[in-house]
Amino acid sequence: MATIVTSYEPTFWDKLYFPALLRGLMVTLRHFFQKKVTIQYPDAKYIPPEGYRGLHRLNKYPDGRIRCVACEMCAAACPSGCIHIVPGAPPWEDGKERYPVSFDIDLLRCIFCGFCEMACPEQAIELTEIYDFSNSSREGLWINKDGLLEVYEMTKDENYYMKKSHEADLTSG
Repeated sequence: MATIVTSYEPTFWDKLYFPALLRGLMVTLRHFFQKKVTIQYPDAKYIPPEGYRGLHRLNKYPDGRIRCVACEMCAAACPSGCIHIVPGAPPWEDGKERYPVSFDIDLLRCIFCGFCEMACPEQAIELTEIYDFSNSSREGLWINKDGLLEVYEMTKDENYYMKKSHEADLTSG
């Protein structure tokens, strides 16, 4: 047997819309008198919270070798298909593993989900806290292996924005 569900019949007060209007105005007034928080960008940079997923980087071992073994698990895990890897033989002598000859990420297609970071067995790819990257062309938002290694050099020691604000304090003081 089918069950007949009667639709909601609005009451007199619901038909007036006045209570709903007052509730909406109360929300607006509650936020209207709160203290505003404004960051004077680009003079002051927002420091993202721990775990923020921004620009990618390729990590290195302490001896300077790239951690990536071109297993392509990050590319397989990527839901947007923005990672492209070309594997090859490593340039060092004792290399039993593969090496990424080419490692490209299309930042316009990337959704910054972090699946590539989770799928990597070598902890080679990592998402950093860098959020302010832009370009005027589509080609400029493809980051290659050299660019990923450059991001590693910028972010390996400490929080990128903390370091930038500290440098600005040193030059102004």
